[in-house]
Amino acid sequence: MAIEGVDPQRIGRELGGAAVTVDPALPEPVRAGIGELVRRPLGPGAEPRIHVGPTLPELGPGERLLWMHSTNAGVDTLLAASAGWPTGTLLTRTVGRMGERIGQYVLAWALAELQNIPAFLDQHVSRTWNRLPTELADGTLAVVLGTGGIGAGIAAALRPSGVRTVGAARTARPVPDFDEVFALGAPDGSGAPSPELAAALGAARWVIDALPLTPATAGLLGSGFFGAMDGATFLNVGRGATVRTEALGRALEEGRVAHAVLDVLPEEPVGPGSPAWELPRTTLTSHSAGPTTAADVLTDFRAAWHALDAGRLPDLAVHLARGY
Repeated sequence: MAIEGVDPQRIGRELGGAAVTVDPALPEPVRAGIGELVRRPLGPGAEPRIHVGPTLPELGPGERLLWMHSTNAGVDTLLAASAGWPTGTLLTRTVGRMGERIGQYVLAWALAELQNIPAFLDQHVSRTWNRLPTELADGTLAVVLGTGGIGAGIAAALRPSGVRTVGAARTARPVPDFDEVFALGAPDGSGAPSPELAAALGAARWVIDALPLTPATAGLLGSGFFGAMDGATFLNVGRGATVRTEALGRALEEGRVAHAVLDVLPEEPVGPGSPAWELPRTTLTSHSAGPTTAADVLTDFRAAWHALDAGRLPDLAVHLARGY
């Protein structure tokens, strides 16, 4: 799908003469790998600029940003911080093996819950010897909100254990690694889940938020979504601001949500006085489910470079209207 105002063939023609800069905070292996790929010294110049980093670079007078490769998968902060994205500038993002990492994170929490590991750890601390019940994963249901690379990685990790995976996306459609995919929202635009998704939420053992933060998803998960749940564990590995924390707190108090595992929150880092620490039956994991590595940045930048060199739009190009 084309991106309005972005011409990959024009950008490809300008690659050879563009100045390339890398955020100074990035590790040396990233700088070295990018320098080897572009075959020129890194640094600003008189030509159009290509920049690799987490934030927009400062441009000199008359300097034009041709392409920015974000070192993060989520670009909501980047887009919100800019005073309007530069016209004609391509934005790509880093995903790397994040879907695989986050999939293993979700799988680890799910299996730990089924095997009653938290209770066994408590027993060890109290030196108590009791046999505790455990369960098989086969036949359980996980609902994954978001069916992109991260959501698909979660489904791919869960399915070999026999977990049935239902995805939720903007529209209902077949997606690899998911048993079914339902529309995320009700057709009336009320912000409530679609009827099919609401039924799945009520039957789910786990509900996993893997949504990007966009104008359509900001604060989307509120009383309508949590009210449809019936004792599931909720995990957020997407973006903190997709969740209305007060609605999650009420759902935990009412038992609609049995346990919450929050890797992300609306405001980070979370200080010791934050009310998030007081949510009942909740575990915070400090935005560590899917760290981005130097290899991820290099792999995705290299793939985008070769795509543009061939006149094609990179797979990880950000569609600004969508926000991802």
